Amino acid sequence: MLTVDFSRFPLAPGDRVLDLGCGAGRHAFECYRRGARVVALDRNAEEIREVATWFAAMKEAGEAPAGATATAMEGDALALPFPDDSFDVVIISEVMEHIPDDKGVLAEMVRVLRPGGRIAVTVPRYGPEKVCWALSDAYHEVEGGHIRIYRGDELLGRMREAGLRPYGTHHAHGLHAPYWWLKCAFGVHKDGDEAALPVRAYHKLLVWDIMKKPLATRVAERALDPLIGKSFVAYATKPHAPDVPDVEAAPDPAAAAAPLGRA
Repeated sequence: MLTVDFSRFPLAPGDRVLDLGCGAGRHAFECYRRGARVVALDRNAEEIREVATWFAAMKEAGEAPAGATATAMEGDALALPFPDDSFDVVIISEVMEHIPDDKGVLAEMVRVLRPGGRIAVTVPRYGPEKVCWALSDAYHEVEGGHIRIYRGDELLGRMREAGLRPYGTHHAHGLHAPYWWLKCAFGVHKDGDEAALPVRAYHKLLVWDIMKKPLATRVAERALDPLIGKSFVAYATKPHAPDVPDVEAAPDPAAAAAPLGRA
């Protein structure tokens, strides 16, 4: 289940991609299938081991084209172990709502993204997320849980402050918001047979939709996304640095005549 829409966020074979806070690896796997050179990074060592296992299985099964590479590694989003301008593409999906220093994370992403590169940021949407918080304290009052709810314009403002240029937004997973409302109403930590009947029934619907992709649910989700889509998705580019005049090649006589530090 992808939150990033790759028809709006083009990816070329050979692109260097960072999936930051990759979790179970869903976006990293898709980028690998598309021929990218992928680094999936997360602070959760157990999830990173699982992602590495899946990368190896995909390679063995021939699911990735020639030239594609994939690496899973443990790391800190606030201190990325990469040089400046290392990646063509950065994806951070459903992560920033967990991190107190979200501005620091944005700064690190911008640092490792090359000028002209693209970034996709997804967070829980304000309206559906407010309903979850109202229905269940346990939904967000857990270690590592959600610590803030973004409004769309707030997230875009922070991206601009970090030096990015947003170029598109949309909402995703309209079918999933009611599932989480049911989870919050009946017990957010109750899974499997312990979950209430409405939760189990809706979960079966979502699994069926993900596996079969029937036309009816695809049409329903497209209609619901603008209304109650669970995720807000924003796309942006990192501008190229403005051209700096070559002072030595073409000196400014006025500037040369003035002492340093004086107008």
